[in-house]
Amino acid sequence: MDTKTNSSTDSRGRKTLKALWILFILLLIAPAIGFIILWSALAITYAGVSDQNIRWAFGSSFAIVFFVSLFCFPRRMLTTMCLLTASCAVFWWWTTLRPSHDRQWSQLSAVLPIVKIEGDTATVQSIRNFKYAADGDYIPGYYDKTFDLNKIETLDLIISYWGDGKHTAHSMLSFGFKDGGYLCVSVEARTEDGEEYSGIAGMFRKYELIYVLGDEMDLIGSRTGVRAEQVYLYPTKTPRGDVRKLFEKIAARVNEIAKHPEFYNTLTDNCTTCLAYSGRSIIPPGSFDYRILLNGYADEMAYDNGWIATDAPFARTRDRHHINKYVKDEFDRAHFSRRIRPHLPQPQRPKKVPATQESPDQTQ
Repeated sequence: MDTKTNSSTDSRGRKTLKALWILFILLLIAPAIGFIILWSALAITYAGVSDQNIRWAFGSSFAIVFFVSLFCFPRRMLTTMCLLTASCAVFWWWTTLRPSHDRQWSQLSAVLPIVKIEGDTATVQSIRNFKYAADGDYIPGYYDKTFDLNKIETLDLIISYWGDGKHTAHSMLSFGFKDGGYLCVSVEARTEDGEEYSGIAGMFRKYELIYVLGDEMDLIGSRTGVRAEQVYLYPTKTPRGDVRKLFEKIAARVNEIAKHPEFYNTLTDNCTTCLAYSGRSIIPPGSFDYRILLNGYADEMAYDNGWIATDAPFARTRDRHHINKYVKDEFDRAHFSRRIRPHLPQPQRPKKVPATQESPDQTQ
């Protein structure tokens, strides 16, 4: 009787251990293997600059071969060891990739800016000033300008949404000067000629990083205009001294990138994280906030941390600083930097002067 009882207990114990092992495989090992296969396939597909069609073929083949082998091949341990070996080789190759300034760049990211600071003056070389047509075409343009850092006064946060998504957006900063001038800063993926941006590719060392310094008519106007993006501009409460410190830190990063290229990364080195890192002692929050990654909520994060200059509720603040409604015609664009700031005095529309009628004597 005791023997039967012990046998029954051992059987239940073995079944329990087997169930726990299966659960362990399903919850931990299987997702880990799936992640390894997916990461390796995407790295093969996107990383580097070789022919994209060949990359798609190799990346797809890698994923298909290992997924099918794990499900159909009876010796799964051997398949797993082969997978780990192949993935380690892919990871090693990925770490050997190096950023470069020597590529065939698209016109929008062809020129790297440089900032030279001497005392209280900053000379910015290659400020972008493209002229855009309604069909999306553009005329490239750059200029140099010297700014008096003693006259730097304001810092504005710009959030621009493309498509229907609200979770992600493009973040920019704009520095305002006492003479009414502005310098806009946009951190972007530096694309090559004919190359389109992809958020997934941006996680696999596909693009280099570029700091674009431009006037607002270019960097903001192109988004409210030909790109048809929804753009919000918020004045911040940043003290003038901190605005200057941030300008100098960003200028140092601009020069560093010009000397030593770096990779763009969709998650860690993007339009929001790079600016937040430069201003980590100035721009809230001081600690990590998930909205740094889901930057479509960056304006809400700034509002919650008291960085936006307003006493109104967030919904009302957001509506007021939705700038698309302020630049609907050519007159608005002629006064672009003032029009997109509803907290500033607005230019008056010129009165139409009626045409002078000629007298009968003059017509004869």
